[in-house]
Amino acid sequence: MTTSAAALSPPAAGIAAKTPLRWVLGKFATGVAVIASQSDQGPVGVLVNSFTSVSLEPPTVLFCISTRSRTWPYIEKSGSFAASFLADGQRAAAERFWRSDEDRFAGTPMATATTGAPVLSEALGYVDCRVSEVATRDDHYVVFGEVLDARILNTGKPLLFFQGAWNTSQDPAI
Repeated sequence: MTTSAAALSPPAAGIAAKTPLRWVLGKFATGVAVIASQSDQGPVGVLVNSFTSVSLEPPTVLFCISTRSRTWPYIEKSGSFAASFLADGQRAAAERFWRSDEDRFAGTPMATATTGAPVLSEALGYVDCRVSEVATRDDHYVVFGEVLDARILNTGKPLLFFQGAWNTSQDPAI
């Protein structure tokens, strides 16, 4: 059922009074990426769905990461990262990088980007970046990256996050 714009009522006092923001934002499908870097202890990485292109000239991307992330200090110290864009067949890898209690890189075929950051070899593609700016917004950092290299690795469809769940090309919603 579609609601016409004219039938929308003005918002109640506060967003959550009508519909929780998380539910509304869940209607926006997002791709998922693994943000990875090299640390003194080895590769580090985290799953994000807040990744986007900012500019093609100069080539700039951004991602958001929690200020409580245990991975961020390593990425910040290295000054570089690679963002691997996950394919619909990489749900298991996405779940490993989403959890914090596992060896995230175990069993994950990897390559190394120019900056030394790990890249997931089975991803659709990646961008290799130098951290160019970090802004703090409430409980997240907004990390801007200058794109130094970009490569397509594989063909296929992306792994998407939609309505609080993974969606693949086999799902009827896609």
